[in-house]
Amino acid sequence: MIFKKIKEMFSTKIEVIVRHCHFSDISAHKNRLSGFSRKKCHDNLLATLDPKKVNLTFLLDTYHPSTTPHFVLQQTKYPVVEIKEGTETGSFLYLLSYVESLKLSPQTIVYFLEDDYLHREEWVDVLMEGFSIPEAHYVTLFDHRDKYFHPNYSQLQSKIFHTEHCHWRTTPSTTNTYAMRYGTLKQDMEIHRQFSEGRKISADHEKFLALGTQGRNLISSIPGWSTHVEEEFLSPCTDWKQVLSLF
Repeated sequence: MIFKKIKEMFSTKIEVIVRHCHFSDISAHKNRLSGFSRKKCHDNLLATLDPKKVNLTFLLDTYHPSTTPHFVLQQTKYPVVEIKEGTETGSFLYLLSYVESLKLSPQTIVYFLEDDYLHREEWVDVLMEGFSIPEAHYVTLFDHRDKYFHPNYSQLQSKIFHTEHCHWRTTPSTTNTYAMRYGTLKQDMEIHRQFSEGRKISADHEKFLALGTQGRNLISSIPGWSTHVEEEFLSPCTDWKQVLSLF
């Protein structure tokens, strides 16, 4: 049955939508790995995705002008949708409306991705495997390091699953980089909008707590197949400096 479900997933490509901008004041202060750049994250994504299994679209917020053309415009293989929002929440709300307008199959996996993530090889297959777990409504490939040391999670309990490549754990929240089926997104659209409307920064932690109260489960791969490139919160068990150095 699991193999049948995975085969069905491969029949429809994952829709990956990446948000980019020229400048983000909410992330300028973050402690990054040495040599980090969003261009390297972009190159890593292109090198590790499988175009036979993924449709990729870039949303580029050009609200803050730049004299240098953005690097996503240097490629012509994947579409770039230019928007003018100027805030994280503005671009995320645009993302929600854009994806809603696509009218995809309810079973299609949609992956929202921010521009400061790195991925390991075969992440596409691992992400699809996550959706073979019946209890999974939302999936992240980022294994949050803070879940292992932050006092707020000292009593955290998780249900553990496994697929071919890795184990998975239920987790209470993640960033605004995550995947779900299109039908799930449509059903939960009001909650996704609620925690971005009227704010400068999306309340992603509170959003996933609210989704949890509605019976939605979020799972993360262990070890992580991706990481947010913020040095103190990198997914454990992977040498992300080595991954970054390849680009």
